[in-house]
Amino acid sequence: MQTTVAIIGGGLAGLCAARRLNAEGVACVVLEARERLGGRVLSVDDAGAPADDGFDLGPSWFWPHTQHELAALVQALGLATFAQHDEGDVIVERMSRETPWRYRATYQVPQSMRIVGGTGALVAALAASLPSESLRLGTRVTHMTLDGDAAHLTTAGPDGVTGSLVATHVLAALPPRLLAGLTFSPAVDDATLRRWEETATWMAPHAKCFAIYDRPFWREAGLSGTAQSFVGPMGEIHDATTASGKAALFGFLGVGADARASIGEAALTDACVAQLGRLFGPEALQPRATLLKDWAADPCTATPHDRSAGGHPHPSAAPWVTGAWQPRLSLCGSETSATEPGYMAGAIAAAEHAARDVAARVRT
Repeated sequence: MQTTVAIIGGGLAGLCAARRLNAEGVACVVLEARERLGGRVLSVDDAGAPADDGFDLGPSWFWPHTQHELAALVQALGLATFAQHDEGDVIVERMSRETPWRYRATYQVPQSMRIVGGTGALVAALAASLPSESLRLGTRVTHMTLDGDAAHLTTAGPDGVTGSLVATHVLAALPPRLLAGLTFSPAVDDATLRRWEETATWMAPHAKCFAIYDRPFWREAGLSGTAQSFVGPMGEIHDATTASGKAALFGFLGVGADARASIGEAALTDACVAQLGRLFGPEALQPRATLLKDWAADPCTATPHDRSAGGHPHPSAAPWVTGAWQPRLSLCGSETSATEPGYMAGAIAAAEHAARDVAARVRT
């Protein structure tokens, strides 16, 4: 199979790049290792299955007053938005032997916004705008070989069957650390490979826990659903109720990846629910469902380098590809963005920049 541009990764960056290339009249194919699109953008139902009206296991918020490209994309795709609920008091848990404190909230400026249906609605809308034949799920790229004016990609499916694709250009829309795990011929130079490996993958070390309820009872008590804890296991907690009214609280776990693996998902979830009971009262001890997503345990997101928090990726003007691969390979994952790397806004900015650059090269 041949195409003009092969896009590795069907997350937000990969889909945005494909959308731009289609608009520019450039043929492309998106290769996604998972059996779903979205990457770290994942909205699910109570059972953890991808859903049209779900809870965001990955990124949830955006800020349209500062993230103009993301706001424009949401508007162009006709997606509705709503404000993150922050009305009411905030709970702070300072010590295990001390009763949690309740404080009057100071409202956030700018306001955090969410997408109706979850951020997965953004992925679904982008996918719907693309030719279905250009999206290949369950297709993991394992090798890339440079041959004159083309790159030969070797792929593996979930059944172990290998395939191949020839492209004049490759857009790597995945974290640099994952790209470093591919086999290149000729080999990528050591300095470039080291830079890819040292670039932290945003969200990869982290985990989120959700407790889903029949109603947002904390609001009735004048609470915002926001809490901070120095006790844990969750360090930061927020209201995750959907625009359609599905009530939930979620928190970011403050327990490291190795400790989470040792404790186990069931015990961690129980500890999170117990913490919600301490903070929000007895009703919080009776969720009708719970969800726990450990991104460090997701092989399509994290590598062994990501088991410890590496901070937020920093923007850099240095080229991401040098040497023999420079004319044929471009990086456009969120971590490579010149603005807001790691965030959804960074994914869009990186994808737009790389896709426009490739389209210009194709036309010359």
